Amino acid sequence: MVSVVKQKIRTVVPENGITKLKQFLSHIEELIIRICASSKFTSILYYSLFSKAFWREFHGVIYGKLKYYKNLKQAKNSDYLIRRNIHRLEKGLIMKPRRNVFAKEYIEETVKSYEIAVNGKKGKSLIDCELQWAHDVLKEYFSVVGSDPKIDRARQKFLALESIRSDGKYIPYKRDLNTSLGVSYEQFLQLSWQRRSVRWYEQKPVPRELIDKAVTAAALSPSACNRQPFEFRVFDEPELIQKVASIPMGTKGFSHNFPAIVVVIGNLNAYFNERDRHVIYIDASLASMSFMYALETLGLSSCPINWPDMEPQESKMASLLNLEPDERVIMLISVGYPDPDGMVPYSQKKSLNQIRRYN
Repeated sequence: MVSVVKQKIRTVVPENGITKLKQFLSHIEELIIRICASSKFTSILYYSLFSKAFWREFHGVIYGKLKYYKNLKQAKNSDYLIRRNIHRLEKGLIMKPRRNVFAKEYIEETVKSYEIAVNGKKGKSLIDCELQWAHDVLKEYFSVVGSDPKIDRARQKFLALESIRSDGKYIPYKRDLNTSLGVSYEQFLQLSWQRRSVRWYEQKPVPRELIDKAVTAAALSPSACNRQPFEFRVFDEPELIQKVASIPMGTKGFSHNFPAIVVVIGNLNAYFNERDRHVIYIDASLASMSFMYALETLGLSSCPINWPDMEPQESKMASLLNLEPDERVIMLISVGYPDPDGMVPYSQKKSLNQIRRYN
């Protein structure tokens, strides 16, 4: 609100009086902040009365919750609950020691969601790997868990469903720790040095199969409860690239030479509770870093582009990409073959002692 007042004052107050007024308004703004920062309640008042900075997030989170509950009733969109609960079952299966009875609090809703997904696949010849994973983990779970009224009901319901042909390989397993990775720390460190934020590219198309390879590697990144609440929206048509690249701040002067650009989107409809609203940023960032490393191994370079949480930019991107309120932009990433003559900033990083502390 104070910033709006400042803008209006510039249009009616003479230049020689603007400086003093700006100082006065800054003092008022600081006073308001001091008062409102004194407690959680007054902070709520500040972001309700004086600032709209979090309004889009408020709407996105509650809209995502609404979609989450709606999606539980739709066969094609029950994925997030299945993914979360099947992963919870996996964690129960690998516990040392493993409890005789576990997961009874959520096993019935898990089987119900699995049933919705199975019914949604009827009439189709192929069963996707996610449903196969759910089937195998549930089958393993019911083969080892003890008896309990809730578990027994869920077991009978699961066994009554149409069986999925599977060799049972989609269950927890022991990693082969004796096989060499083929990548040493020194080689990985070299890759880390090689990956730079590249802003200048050769003007030639980026093969989609290479981008798909990088996304495939990114999908292996860790994700809370394996929900993977993110998408990579890839643009490789020149006109669309320029439209997308012009929206965020910080691309002026070099966005015209992007051969491709990726918008990383987080999906808030993956969550039933506000406590998880930041997970989209964590999970999508983990995947984005893997994506950029993978690009480097494929001869491509990239540049992560900061996304400012500002209403004009948010509105433009939402309109261009047809985003719903629960779909939030995490970052953008330009992609292309690096220009041999292009330079990159040195970007001195912080030392080990500056960023590491033990205990």
